[in-house]
Amino acid sequence: MSQEVMIRHDLRPGDLGRVVLQHGELYAREYGFDHRFEAYVAETLAEFALGFRPDRDRLWLAELDGELVGSVGILGREDGWAQLRWFLVHPSARGRGLGTRLVRECLDFCCAAGCRAVFLWTVDPLVEAARIYERAGFRLTEEKPPAQLWGQTLREQRYDLIFDG
Repeated sequence: MSQEVMIRHDLRPGDLGRVVLQHGELYAREYGFDHRFEAYVAETLAEFALGFRPDRDRLWLAELDGELVGSVGILGREDGWAQLRWFLVHPSARGRGLGTRLVRECLDFCCAAGCRAVFLWTVDPLVEAARIYERAGFRLTEEKPPAQLWGQTLREQRYDLIFDG
């Protein structure tokens, strides 16, 4: 059994469904999110797929022995901004630096695409993800009051990274 995680961005039939499934199952198990979170992920991935622009949008999939163990995506937005989405590392692949690798892939793509900044929205229980974002240079720029979201009381947080020069 190989232990090398492969990262690809060529989308194949079933990939989007696997990302939705993994988000739905993992966030339910780890954070108690309900079915509405899975629907949210499906809706935003549909936006990505239906409006896909290869020069501005990308979805990376991390696989270990053929199994999906991580994902992250970029959606090009207005005024040189991009949005980082669908970041997830399965527990079986944690502790290998995969999260950092996936975020770095996104940022390298954004730089090559000429983006001036990247933003993302997350929620406060995702502490380890926030650490990865901060190590990559993101800064917390907005925090909403706690609210009911996906069956939980969550605080939404926005992180921004502005590229120099």
